[in-house]
Amino acid sequence: MAPSSLTFAEFYPRYLRDHQQRGTRVLHFIGTTLFLALTGLAVFRQQPWLVLAGVVAAYGFAWVGHFFVEHNRPATFQHPWLSLLGDFRLYVDLLRGREKF
Repeated sequence: MAPSSLTFAEFYPRYLRDHQQRGTRVLHFIGTTLFLALTGLAVFRQQPWLVLAGVVAAYGFAWVGHFFVEHNRPATFQHPWLSLLGDFRLYVDLLRGREKF
């Protein structure tokens, strides 16, 4: 199946398999929280560079989880937009208790 024809419904179960370890999920959660906080601060202080700092923090924490905890390759390299959507979906599911850390 070509990457462009992959739907999020098809992608997300694979995304969850690639994020099974508690440490990976915790690191993703921390990174996404930092991204959201820094983006909010960027808007409040009118300092757009803080958004970039948030992106670096989010990817930094996530990639540490993949390379050192999960020992797999981040889906970002093949499916960047689906992966980003998966990050936010997992974040919300963790907050709601639908997924476990």
